[in-house]
Amino acid sequence: MNFVEPIRDRKKIIEIKQYLREKKQLRDLLFIVIGMNTALRVSDLLKLQIGDFVDERGNIMSRFWIREEKRGKRQEIIINDSIRETLGEYLSAYPRITEDPLNFIFFNTRVKGFAKAINRGQAWKILNSICKRLNITGNFGTHTLRKTWGYHARLNSVDLALIMHKFNHNSLAYTKRYLGITDDELAAVVQKLNL
Repeated sequence: MNFVEPIRDRKKIIEIKQYLREKKQLRDLLFIVIGMNTALRVSDLLKLQIGDFVDERGNIMSRFWIREEKRGKRQEIIINDSIRETLGEYLSAYPRITEDPLNFIFFNTRVKGFAKAINRGQAWKILNSICKRLNITGNFGTHTLRKTWGYHARLNSVDLALIMHKFNHNSLAYTKRYLGITDDELAAVVQKLNL
């Protein structure tokens, strides 16, 4: 298994968003934004439908629940300001998507309409082609967006136990490994504190 990295530099995240807005690639922009802001696995991202985000009157909801594919656990998804803003742009570009609540958010452009989602390979290709185009180096994959959330949560002093809970991991040790926290990093924290 290859170890994939998060996107560590916030400036690069902003650059990705600006690039996709300029290119009017709003489906891909929404994929990146939702992926980085929900910490969902790609298998769960690709199942998302417009009815998860928009009610029958066309209003963007504040939250919804999913059952995770991998572990079968229920998880609440909060629609934060970043998702809400990007979703508004997306809905302006694709107003017909709201005609059926079962339409996939990350629809396959090779199929007419919104009834088929992109697959895992296409998701990988979207992320990697953007990073390559913008000269963002690293080993990126389908877990990059999820790891980006975890990385930036850690930078913002979110407790590791809360990150573990959000990821629905079974152990703190697994979350540490998943985020790439090393013994050297922990030793550096101890050296730095000097209480």
